[in-house]
Amino acid sequence: MKNTYPLLQTIDSPDDLRRLNRSQLEPLATELRAYLLDSVAKTGGHLSSNLGTVELTVALHYVLNTPFDRIVWDVGHQTYPHKILTGRRDRMHSLRQLGGLSGFPRRDESDFDTFGTAHSSTSISAALGMALASRLKGEDRHVTAVIGDGAMTAGMAFEAMNNAGVADCNLLVILNDNDMSISPPVGALNRHLAKLLSGQFYAAAKSASKTVLKGAPPLWELAKRFEESAKGMVKPITLFEKFGFNYVGPIDGHDVDTLVSVLENIKHLKGPQFLHVVTKKGQGYKMAEADPIAYHGPGRFDPAVGLAKSTTQAKVTFAEVFGNWLCDMGAADNRLVGITPAMCEGSGMVEFEKLFPKRFFDVGIAEQHAVTFAAGLACEGLKPVVAIYSTFLQRGYDQLVHDVAIQNLPVVFALDRAGLVGADGATHAGAYDISFLRCIPNMSLACPSDEGECRQLLSTAFAMDSPVAVRYPRGVGAGVTVSRALDTLPVGKGEIRRTGKGVALLAFGTLLYPALQAAEQLDASVVNMRWAKPLDVDLLLQIAADHDALVTLEDGCIMGGAGSAVLEALAGAGLAKPVLQLGLPDKFIEHGDPAKLMAMLGLDAAGIEASVRARFADKYPVV
Repeated sequence: MKNTYPLLQTIDSPDDLRRLNRSQLEPLATELRAYLLDSVAKTGGHLSSNLGTVELTVALHYVLNTPFDRIVWDVGHQTYPHKILTGRRDRMHSLRQLGGLSGFPRRDESDFDTFGTAHSSTSISAALGMALASRLKGEDRHVTAVIGDGAMTAGMAFEAMNNAGVADCNLLVILNDNDMSISPPVGALNRHLAKLLSGQFYAAAKSASKTVLKGAPPLWELAKRFEESAKGMVKPITLFEKFGFNYVGPIDGHDVDTLVSVLENIKHLKGPQFLHVVTKKGQGYKMAEADPIAYHGPGRFDPAVGLAKSTTQAKVTFAEVFGNWLCDMGAADNRLVGITPAMCEGSGMVEFEKLFPKRFFDVGIAEQHAVTFAAGLACEGLKPVVAIYSTFLQRGYDQLVHDVAIQNLPVVFALDRAGLVGADGATHAGAYDISFLRCIPNMSLACPSDEGECRQLLSTAFAMDSPVAVRYPRGVGAGVTVSRALDTLPVGKGEIRRTGKGVALLAFGTLLYPALQAAEQLDASVVNMRWAKPLDVDLLLQIAADHDALVTLEDGCIMGGAGSAVLEALAGAGLAKPVLQLGLPDKFIEHGDPAKLMAMLGLDAAGIEASVRARFADKYPVV
């Protein structure tokens, strides 16, 4: 490393960085970008966003006295340069692996990670809290929030800005304007910050007014006043100063010398400051610059070659199953509209957008709005399908209850990333949807066991006249053949997949397949429950009557989950039956390889078998 990265290898903390001459910062940024690319290529992870924040990260740690001065990174998937410069360079090989570095800031990982951020639009609120706490404690520290233009579309960011403008504290908000979140940003604010910055509207108005109105002095004066107002409407300076911020920018986010100068000047200003920095995702790596979406979160790859296209026939993913179903159902029923909160690619909606652009709505990073927007569409007889990650639906929970469920509106929620998600860790795991959905009146929740059943249950959900969610995991399933038919399944009905004796395994979702493997060793019965709500109580009572004990299996939290639903149903029927609940324990699950995590939690076939034998040792004596 010494020969390849002579400057970077001397930086073990920001204190080392601040000892450099200012002229050394640009070559350091060049080394940092090269090291970042080489590191992520070996481990996989977020790339485009991190390549875009190299100079900004160097400048911030050079000017600020971190960690005493606080930096809060919104979303946090652009903090790899920050990790490298704050003493974690030699651990980057463990990034997003079990026991290794997180892909996001974590307070328990480093003092420099001042706030855990993995969901968007929280940075300004958190930074404002820190700034006010510093004032109350009499501490003279600088607090900075770094937020992207995609994250600025969320209401929470503006709620925080509105509060900060009157809070009487020193706070710097840096808008990292790269014209992208994960998918390209959408909405009026983005047009305000990007398209209208050209000033073509008021330039045209000015030209026309000179020609038409100059001969009438009173009207000419009015036109000049209008011109000044128009400038305010299209320039961000007025937008942010109306919130009480002093606006600075936009400046080149890849000019480290200018960044340092501006940040040094802002350090001496009082009150809330807003710095507009323009960067480019993928900066310095041509392939990522050309396709920042593809390089947003790549797996391992050769930087010299780029992302290679697979030559083998891969299994279809659940997201692809959903995307194909959405297109087919959209062609069959023109009432269908698709909604996504800024996750078009991740949720598998790209083809639907191409085929039905007028029925596709990307509402930006605005999960609350997405849910109520769907409710409004449903009120007018349309059939909205909201494609949303399980972890992100948590942000729209109030809207789910009040705007959808209470009114019993037929909105379909396609819950991607249900269960564990692997490298992204606890912040992105869909661990709680069964618990928080099944307690809501009028809501139904389907748990498909494989790709084919996922398509069938999506069709079933769409045919229902009430709100319903279909939950499915990230990645591939069992690899079953998926029909392109739009067949449905009975609502609230499961099926017996294997008949054994003694113990019955009740599987909710994709854990059906490891349950079948374990059952072969246990000679146990296996039931594909399919629905967490409504629960197939008739089938449950039949199975309970025919077996000595039951085992529930779910890739969600045990507390309040599908197993709890089984216990409630048995208690309601007055049955006392031994029940073993297997699922996610009452703790946040770390990032790591999904298969290793499931084995660690005892949710693979071997773990299920071992848990059953341990709990019901009288039925499975050691030979």
